[in-house]
Amino acid sequence: MINNFFNYKVKIKDTPFVTESGIKYQTTAAISFLDENKKEIAYVELGFIDCEDIYQLIDKGNAINIDECYVENFSLEDYRTSRNIKKKTFIKLHQFSAFNTFFDSRVETDFAHAEFDDSYKNFENAQFLNGALNFHSTIFNLGGLNFSNVLFKDGNVDFSNAQFGNGEVNFKNSWFGNGHKNFQDAHFGEGDVLFTNTDFNNGDITFINSEFKSDRVSFKVARMGDGKKDFHFARFHCNELVFEQTEFGNGKVDFRTVEFKDAKVSFNRSIFGNGEKTFEACQHNGGKITMRKSQWGSGNVSFEQIEFHKTLVFLDNADFGTGNLSFYNSHIMELSLKSCHLDYYVDLRLANCDYLDLSDSIGRDIIDFKPYDFPVAIKTVNFSGMRLIGRVYLNWNSNDVKNLIYSQTATSRREKAEQFRILKENFNSAGQYDDEDKAYIEFKRNESKANLHDSIKRNKISAIWQYPAYGFKMLVFDFMGLYATSPLRVVFSNILIYFIYAFLYTIIPYFANTTLNSVKPGDSFWMRFWDAAYYTGITYFTVGYGDILPIGSIRYLADITAFTGVFMMSYFTVAFVRKILR
Repeated sequence: MINNFFNYKVKIKDTPFVTESGIKYQTTAAISFLDENKKEIAYVELGFIDCEDIYQLIDKGNAINIDECYVENFSLEDYRTSRNIKKKTFIKLHQFSAFNTFFDSRVETDFAHAEFDDSYKNFENAQFLNGALNFHSTIFNLGGLNFSNVLFKDGNVDFSNAQFGNGEVNFKNSWFGNGHKNFQDAHFGEGDVLFTNTDFNNGDITFINSEFKSDRVSFKVARMGDGKKDFHFARFHCNELVFEQTEFGNGKVDFRTVEFKDAKVSFNRSIFGNGEKTFEACQHNGGKITMRKSQWGSGNVSFEQIEFHKTLVFLDNADFGTGNLSFYNSHIMELSLKSCHLDYYVDLRLANCDYLDLSDSIGRDIIDFKPYDFPVAIKTVNFSGMRLIGRVYLNWNSNDVKNLIYSQTATSRREKAEQFRILKENFNSAGQYDDEDKAYIEFKRNESKANLHDSIKRNKISAIWQYPAYGFKMLVFDFMGLYATSPLRVVFSNILIYFIYAFLYTIIPYFANTTLNSVKPGDSFWMRFWDAAYYTGITYFTVGYGDILPIGSIRYLADITAFTGVFMMSYFTVAFVRKILR
């Protein structure tokens, strides 16, 4: 393929030319390709065939083999005019082959409303040197179609409304110049569709409402230049759709309302340029869509209102550049944003999602989960290893944060504790102090259990003292005060402890030779209890009037009572002040 020329000139020579297949032409087309300095950079000789000779082959219904020929101003519109055939009448072309053929036109090479027969259609290595190319409403029928290694020089290329039949459609390694590449309303059959390593260059690319029914559709390593890439309403009813390492260039990329059916879709390592990228309202019936290590350039990225109820979407290690990212009101079975750089606003207010993975990602701006005009139904979120520089908009109750993390089956207690710690710090920076306390409680609970399990794992014998120590910590730190987050819980704990001590001072004298000096032998249980309650109060709160004194071993219980009172009042002070200062 010669695609780096600036200009060219053609000279028709009166010398015969014989193609490799043995077809002889009386004249030769000598084509010189020139650079900007009019220096020849390539030279090609081909057989020269007049368009009228091709038209006569069409008239007779003969096979059309124009391999290795130079064809100038071919036009089926001119053919209809010369034969008084109505416009848009389909013209049948039999056994068409244009291998290594050079087409040249001042305006347009026109194959519009052609109907190729079922034989293999070969344009391999063909070069369309000048002017537009029109295959509008062309029917290719069965067989296959080979446009591999073809040069489509600058000018519009129109395959709109084309019917490609069930054979393979091959545009591998082809090179499109600047201009509009139009495949709108094209229907691809059951054969593979290959745009692998195709260079589309600048200009709009349109696949609006196109339909693919093949086993495999591949745009792998394709390069698209500046201009709009529009797949709006396209139907990829295929088994495999590949955009791996595709370069989409600058300009809007539009996959709105595309039907992926149940295709295995891959955008791995694809590179998007500057401009809006939208997959809004796409549909997928189940399976995987992978976009790992994709790069999204600048401009907003929208996955809003997509219908992926049974689909797993993987965007791991993706770089979303400098635009906002939105999954607003979408239905996705599982969404993975693992190890992503989320530098701008991310809308994760999904209408439904079973599992969302944000592990090891970096959030530098707002990550929004807060419901607004519809409930956000996310069952599980993994925040493990997340570095949150920005802020997560989340509500403990309406987002059911506790269940988001506890529903994780693959994370350890240590990892759950770390996630609650991340959310605790996030709620603090957002001023959501009640939610911060709830996250802190769950953090400490999981951390305690993780420490217990780790200690026993290192030394199984340590279970003898680790379990009692763990139980004591849970009683004092968790049950009695919720880790100093609830002053009211501490007050109720004080009241409960107060009456426990009062009860002990009442019943111990019945079983041991010890008592309070205010107790008389004939006093009833309740008289003893109220004396014990009074003594407990002045000891617990360290007042110590001295009107009632312990006698015997019960004095040691008095020491413990005083210590407990000091401790619990300090506990209350910490919890109360913590609430007030915030």
